[in-house]
Amino acid sequence: MTEYRKQVDKSHYSFGKYYYPGRWMSYWHETDEILKRADIKTILDIGPGSDLLKNILKTFNPGLDYKTVDVATDVQPDFVGSVTALPLADNSYDVVCAFQVLEHIQFSDFETALLEMKRVSSRYVFVSLPHFGPSLELQLKLPFIPRIRLATKIPVPKKHVFGGQHYWEIGKKGYASRQIRKIMQKHFTIIDEYVPFENQYHRFYILEK
Repeated sequence: MTEYRKQVDKSHYSFGKYYYPGRWMSYWHETDEILKRADIKTILDIGPGSDLLKNILKTFNPGLDYKTVDVATDVQPDFVGSVTALPLADNSYDVVCAFQVLEHIQFSDFETALLEMKRVSSRYVFVSLPHFGPSLELQLKLPFIPRIRLATKIPVPKKHVFGGQHYWEIGKKGYASRQIRKIMQKHFTIIDEYVPFENQYHRFYILEK
């Protein structure tokens, strides 16, 4: 199993560059998935970045017990450690989240990371991953008619090349979405799986033990 170290400095998480409009909407979905479930009281967020999710949750539900873990000490996580070997006890948190994190580890460690998240979670695991490829999108809004939104990913079987951050991405050669789903179904019930219309680069998985 690979030993992982931080890939970027905290300054990487800048407004306008890292937080582009589509990613901003992904934070809305992350927040929504947590806040709409009354049985979530404790959260472990793996790879918190700039603490934006923490601050949003604190605003709308300050009673949530939110903790973080990361290999990078400059983001000041509550726990220092890797997603492949979480330094926490079994069933410690209602939900364990890894939003745009698991692509930063070797694909050979992907299932190990999922099992670690399952071990530490008492119920839910929430994951989002980059989904490579162009999308075809249609949005229609007419007066007095609800907005219609349709989108689909266009497969482009491109080989992935590690550029310093992502070891792999869904949609690249060898990483089909059905393959990722099959691995997850070995260990979880998939409550939901979707690509937000506003950000076709992120695919969300809402998993339950």
